[in-house]
Amino acid sequence: MLNYIIQGGNKLEGEVKVSGSKNASLPIIAASMLNGNQSKLYNVPTIHDIQIALKILKILGCKVKKTNNKILIDSSNITSYEIPYPLMRQMRSSVIMAGAIIGRFKNAIFSYPGGCDIGTRPIDLHLSGFRKLGINIIEEGGFIRCSCDKIIGTEIHLDFPSVGATENLMLASVYAEGETVITNAAMEPEIVDLQNFLNKMGAIVEGAGTNIIKIKGVNKLKEVSYTIMPDRIEAGTLLCSAAITGGTIELKNAIPDHISPILSKLEECGCKTEVKKDKISLIAPRKLISTEIKTLPYPGFPTDMQSIFGAMLTTAKGTSVIIETIFENRYKYTNELIRMGAKITIEGKMAIIKGVKRLSGAEVLATDLRGGAAMVIAGLQAKGKTKINNIEYILRGYENLDKKLNSIGANIKIEEGDKN
Repeated sequence: MLNYIIQGGNKLEGEVKVSGSKNASLPIIAASMLNGNQSKLYNVPTIHDIQIALKILKILGCKVKKTNNKILIDSSNITSYEIPYPLMRQMRSSVIMAGAIIGRFKNAIFSYPGGCDIGTRPIDLHLSGFRKLGINIIEEGGFIRCSCDKIIGTEIHLDFPSVGATENLMLASVYAEGETVITNAAMEPEIVDLQNFLNKMGAIVEGAGTNIIKIKGVNKLKEVSYTIMPDRIEAGTLLCSAAITGGTIELKNAIPDHISPILSKLEECGCKTEVKKDKISLIAPRKLISTEIKTLPYPGFPTDMQSIFGAMLTTAKGTSVIIETIFENRYKYTNELIRMGAKITIEGKMAIIKGVKRLSGAEVLATDLRGGAAMVIAGLQAKGKTKINNIEYILRGYENLDKKLNSIGANIKIEEGDKN
């Protein structure tokens, strides 16, 4: 087990480059199985979740070569359509592999996915969508078996704009007969990135970024090269890191439009922001101001940023209120912040945060990916030393977070902890 040791109190100042998006890379890596050819992907982050995804591809029969942030995938000789159970249990996003495998082979075997414990995230929407495409599904012994003679394009309405279900149905529909229409689709930028990748490969997809996506089935896809979009959640995390320390930061390789709700809330907290094409600058005030946040599907405030802001607001002047509408277990991190002196009360879906002057360093736990990042945010501001245990969660989704923060003035070290 690895830990972060953070010596808090340093003001962060400087320039940082945002890595490629985790949440865009994973479905695009899955989509690379569809063409039965080579896919060259650029700007892919070096993180644990990507490593798991590539392991799955190799086990299925793909040839994979990774050099820094470039990945070459050859999916011409896939020999299996069963996603390995141990790897499926490690990462929820592995369920996205199912849509691509079904799309290409009309067969897939997989188990229920694992990942961060942030609340109920059923895959019912994925399965009901598959059924509407004419795919037979048998659930037994913890495994899900999907098969069909042909995939038939149809209209699929999602009861909730699930990102994963939207992506899975896009992947499964690429080779369908006729047209598939997904209504109440998720509108996240990562969906647009997946559409752009598929279309560059020869698919016919339109509407991503709106709540209606149309996929016209094709017979063949081709070799492709593609550059992954920047990670908007990493961008928000870096901005909040500077904000809580009263610092100044400039992000390179960022897309301001993707994080408009984040920038708006940072400005409400007293920060000054400036955007220029692919750059974002932030100047933080001496003391942040409290605000109110309600998480919503895109283009609302992202649930992935809720814990990050929760940590940042612990030292803001006044009382902040956060309402979490997406995942019911997203407040687990607050118990760790309370150990550091934060004043937080949870009432159902609401977190009430009364700002304190300063947090105190303590030994805390990364409860999940974004909750772990919240502990880093808190540790940067806290007086003294903060030890964050189980940072494997953080390494799942952030590329070199400690190095990036250290490059602008943080003091973070990684140490090996107890293996028990």
